[in-house]
Amino acid sequence: MPSPFPPSFAWGAATSAYQIEGSPLADGAGASIWHRFAHTPGRTADGATGDVACDHYRQWRGDLDLMAGLGLDAYRFSVAWGRVFPQGTGPLNPAGLAFYDRLVDGLLERGIRPFPTLYHWDLPAALDDRGGWLNPDAAGWFADYADAVVRRLGDRVDAWTTLNEPWVSFHDGYVTGDLAPGHRNAFEAPRVAHHLLLAHAAGAEAARAAGAGEVGIVVNLTPRVPATDTPGDQAAARRADAYLNRLFLDPLFRGRYPEEMAEMFGRAWPDFPAADLARIASARPDFVGVNYYLRETVRDAPGAWPARAETVRQPGSTYTEMGWEVHPPGLTDTLLWVAETYGGPPLWVTENGAAFYDPPRAHSGRVHDPLRVRYLRDHVGAVGDAIARGADVRGYFAWSLLDNFEWAHGYTKRFGLVHVDYETLARTPKDSARAYAEIVRSHGAALGR
Repeated sequence: MPSPFPPSFAWGAATSAYQIEGSPLADGAGASIWHRFAHTPGRTADGATGDVACDHYRQWRGDLDLMAGLGLDAYRFSVAWGRVFPQGTGPLNPAGLAFYDRLVDGLLERGIRPFPTLYHWDLPAALDDRGGWLNPDAAGWFADYADAVVRRLGDRVDAWTTLNEPWVSFHDGYVTGDLAPGHRNAFEAPRVAHHLLLAHAAGAEAARAAGAGEVGIVVNLTPRVPATDTPGDQAAARRADAYLNRLFLDPLFRGRYPEEMAEMFGRAWPDFPAADLARIASARPDFVGVNYYLRETVRDAPGAWPARAETVRQPGSTYTEMGWEVHPPGLTDTLLWVAETYGGPPLWVTENGAAFYDPPRAHSGRVHDPLRVRYLRDHVGAVGDAIARGADVRGYFAWSLLDNFEWAHGYTKRFGLVHVDYETLARTPKDSARAYAEIVRSHGAALGR
C-alpha cells in the first residue's frame, strides 16, 4: 500500500528527564520540584521517586542504540533545568550541560534528530522557594536558561520546544495539587497560567536571539464532547473545551484568553495587562506539538470546579489502565481542529501512547502487548487521515520509548515501547516496539490503509 505520509515525515519516540534519567542530584545538579514532591510522603504511589528511574543518565548510550535499532528518525527528550542551573539562575553547571552535549552528539552519530524540550515540569526547587511560577520574574529566569542551552546545543539542534503541557503545570500543580508543586489555590492558578505563557514568550525570544531555528510549544489536547444534546451538557462541553484546549492556544494565536475563564474563576481571574497579551501573541510558535491520549465525554456538573463538567464513561469503549478512553478518530479531529482554528500552523504529534498491563519481567525475551500494538497502529493511522484531510503534520513521537516513572503513579503504569525491569533495569523491546519499527521501516505503508 502507498504511504499516506509525506517523504519528510519524521518518526520518533519521546521521554522526559525526571521520568527516565535518575541520578537527579549527580554532578552538581540542583533538586527540582519533582524531586521534592516525590520525596514527600503520600505524594506518589508506593512512595516512588525518580532517584533511579531508568538510569538513563548512565545508560544513555544503550538507549540510543535501542532507538537506532527501531529505525527512529527523531528523539524528543527534555533538558533538566536544575542540571544546567542548580539554583535555577546564577552560575551555570558545566557538567550538567555536558550531559546533553553528549546526548545530542550521540543521537546525531546514529542519524537521529534531536528534538529537545526545555521545560517538562521539573522547575528547580530553588526557584520554587522564590515563588516559582507565581513569581513575575519567572519569565526572565526561563529566558536566561533557554539562552544558555540554545547557545550550547543550537549548532546541532534545529527545532526546540519551550514548555511541555503548561496546562498540566497549571491545573495539576495549582488547581488540584495532584502534581508538583502540589498547590490548590484558585487565586494562584490563573497567575501561574499567565506566567507560563510569558515564559514561553520570553524563552522563544531568547532562543531565537541565540540562533534557534524553529521554536514551538507542546500542548495536551483532549476533545470534550457532550454526553447528551441537552443545553446543560452542551454548555459543559464548551466550558471544558475552553478550560483545557483553548486556555493556552487562544492567547498564543489570538492574543486573548477564552471568555469562559473569567466565568469559571470569577473574581480570582485577573484583568491581565494588554501589553502582556501582546507579548505572548508576538511569540507565536513556529509549530505546535500536540500530545493526544484520549477523548472525554462530559456532562453538566455544577459542583465540579472550575469547569462545572465531569467525565462519564462511554459504554462499549476500551479504556486504558489510566482510565482513558481509546478513541483514535479523536486524534484526527484534534489535529484538524488546531489547523482550522489557528490558521494552519505546522503540527507535530509530540506524545501519543497508552498504559496497559505489562508483566514486571519479560518472559523468554518477549513482552506481548497486543492492546498497545493495536492502539499504536490505529493512532498512527489517524495521523495519516488528518494529513490526507489537509493538516500539516510533520512527525509522530510515540510515548514513551521506555517504561518509566509515571509521576504520581510512580512505577505502576507502563507506557513504554521498551519494557524496563525495575529491579535489574534490563530493557526488552515489546511487541509494540517491533510493530512500530515496521511502521517506521515502511514509512507508514505497513498500516495497509
